[in-house]
Amino acid sequence: MENIENGTELKMMEELTTNAQQIQEQLLEEILMKNAATEYLSRFLNGHADRQLFKKNVPIVSYEDIKPYIDRIANGEPSDILLAEPLTEFYRSTGTSGGQPKLIPATAEIADKRAILQTLSEPVMKKYFGELEQAGKSLELMFAKPEIETPSGLKARSVSTSEFMENSFRNTLSKLYTSPIETIFCLDTNQSLYCQLLLGLIRRDEVVTFGSLFASTVVRAIKFLEDHLKELCYNIKTGQLSNWITDSGCRNAVSLIMKPHPELADSIENICSCKSWEGIIKKLWPKAKFIRCITTGVMSQYTEQLDFYGGGLPLVSRFYVSSECIFGINLEPLSKPSDVSYTLLPNMAYFEFLPVKKGCQTMSPEVQFNGLSDHHESTEMKTKNQDIEPVDLVNVKPGQRYELVVTTSAGLYRYKVGDILMATGFYNNTPQFQFVERQNVILSIDADKTSEADLLKAVTEAKSLIDPLGFILTGYTSYGDTSLAPGHYVIFWELKEKEGNNNKELDPKKMVECCYKMEESLNYIYKVYRKQNAISALEIRVVKPGTFDALMDYYVSKGASMSQYKTPSCIKSKEALKILDSRVIGKFFSPKTPA
Repeated sequence: MENIENGTELKMMEELTTNAQQIQEQLLEEILMKNAATEYLSRFLNGHADRQLFKKNVPIVSYEDIKPYIDRIANGEPSDILLAEPLTEFYRSTGTSGGQPKLIPATAEIADKRAILQTLSEPVMKKYFGELEQAGKSLELMFAKPEIETPSGLKARSVSTSEFMENSFRNTLSKLYTSPIETIFCLDTNQSLYCQLLLGLIRRDEVVTFGSLFASTVVRAIKFLEDHLKELCYNIKTGQLSNWITDSGCRNAVSLIMKPHPELADSIENICSCKSWEGIIKKLWPKAKFIRCITTGVMSQYTEQLDFYGGGLPLVSRFYVSSECIFGINLEPLSKPSDVSYTLLPNMAYFEFLPVKKGCQTMSPEVQFNGLSDHHESTEMKTKNQDIEPVDLVNVKPGQRYELVVTTSAGLYRYKVGDILMATGFYNNTPQFQFVERQNVILSIDADKTSEADLLKAVTEAKSLIDPLGFILTGYTSYGDTSLAPGHYVIFWELKEKEGNNNKELDPKKMVECCYKMEESLNYIYKVYRKQNAISALEIRVVKPGTFDALMDYYVSKGASMSQYKTPSCIKSKEALKILDSRVIGKFFSPKTPA
């Protein structure tokens, strides 16, 4: 892409990306100088802050390798067993990407880097969308989660909840967003969502962006809006909030803004009374310039729905971040979701990359209850992985896939994040990457290994067969059913009519074709085992509307933040599987072995 235009923040971006190698080397040196004497690193460095010694002796690890140190800190031991800088809190991941929630050490420096990320992003957004702050407010659906206190006294909370608690966020909230802080911190997700949508409708003429952290939450919100439309309009018409909203914070915050507005209610009802909700976001919020949410990786399954509801509004994925680290920024926010590349920021962490061949996963082939490989690596694979020489940030090759490894100032040293990226090019001297998939999400029955990206590709090709019939795929997930031999892949689909009230019947023949199309789209190894009858026919189970909302509700009830929730590509939980199976309305099998 062309270099960004001039400006103080943009100049900072130019300097960062031009001097990437120097910044990376300086950052690693600073991290080692601070932390070489910690109990963890001293085992490998003997107190020396030496870059070559670091690369030679410090092992590449996963969360399970450092979990004992984190548990010790959480239980009250000094944090300097792992890092020198004092901890301020733990970030708590949701665990819905394919694993249990993690506790990630957080420091004041990490919070500062979040502020730097915002500083670098704002001029990019200004370049493409103008002065958003002056134009209006964002209808951003935000949900805090309860924090937990560890025995050490340190709090553990989601990254987003931590951000919501910062004074800088609270001080600018009313200027930038339609949602009051009380609605964000309401612990009842449905009451929170209802009130945030209600205020977004009341202030519809002020809204210039619509969104949430993940695409799945935006889709959930539109369905929720559809289900509660009459009630919302009645509240707006009368100026009275529904009685089932019992959270005092929500009631007080909404009451300060609400007043009877029958004309607005009638206008909203008229807009939403159309036969199809195509373009409904643009119709309800006519000044909206884009939909802001992450649409890459597994979230790409929601882009068709967002395009349908958005009425041509761009889908903007601004950042690439996780609980562990800030990674990069999207310098071309108008890119289609399938084309989004993130420019990694060399001042956020020291980055290394393990080359990955397509179809090769550094994971154990063991199959658990749900057909998912265990997150622990086999000895053979681990040895093989250690023989691969990691590549520094500036030395990656476009077109090559890599597993991302980070070293941070907050106690993560040569830590495998679990993301597979593909290098797509460079901005100045800094590489850009597309997110491909989570490394540890694999569907497997025998020695076959189907990745998240493989599954998404197969689903995308299969659903094209039902597009002409007027259906939208609103959600999917999977598991490996090994209750009978041979086992088989089970794919859950939730479908919605583009028009009407979901009264249209599915064509069984077309669904069987979808099963076969999926099998045709899967990789060579899968097809080999199907031909050998080591895997039986793939099955699609269609679930009734609202099932994936119920699945989200289950994970939220278990501690996941709604704003950070990602539908698992593969189901690990028996309870979650029961939710899906209890709502199945049709089962279809592939009719023959794929060629």
